[in-house]
Amino acid sequence: GINAEYMGVKCRSQFKKTSSANGVEIIIPVPVDADTPTFITSVGSAKYVPAQDAIIWSIKVMPGGREYMLRAGFGLPSIRSGDNEQGVANNVKRPVEVKFEIPYFTLSGFQVRYLKVVEKSGYEALPWVRYITQSGEYQIRMN
Repeated sequence: GINAEYMGVKCRSQFKKTSSANGVEIIIPVPVDADTPTFITSVGSAKYVPAQDAIIWSIKVMPGGREYMLRAGFGLPSIRSGDNEQGVANNVKRPVEVKFEIPYFTLSGFQVRYLKVVEKSGYEALPWVRYITQSGEYQIRMN
């Protein structure tokens, strides 16, 4: 027999409404023996990646001050062993990972007020600075 397992994931952007995060990718770990996943998302798309034992929820653009939901369901075998092949307990909770970029935004508030480009070869440089915030390694532990 198979037991059904359900989860809900809420993603909230807590930055200015005038900014948007691009290429948001939320990697949600699932049990190693998860089977036949189904998804409902309020925005974006979700896919099950068995090689990572995870659901990857992709959102192209996420404006500031917004909240979105993903609901997932999957089957689990009714009989589960205490350890998987690596000898790690199945009930060990792995962190949720989040990847994103926010163009024209700096968390620190750092701004270049003046930029002068001196070029003697005749090349015409434009005094322009592009700001971008990248997620780096961003993980959230679940209880």
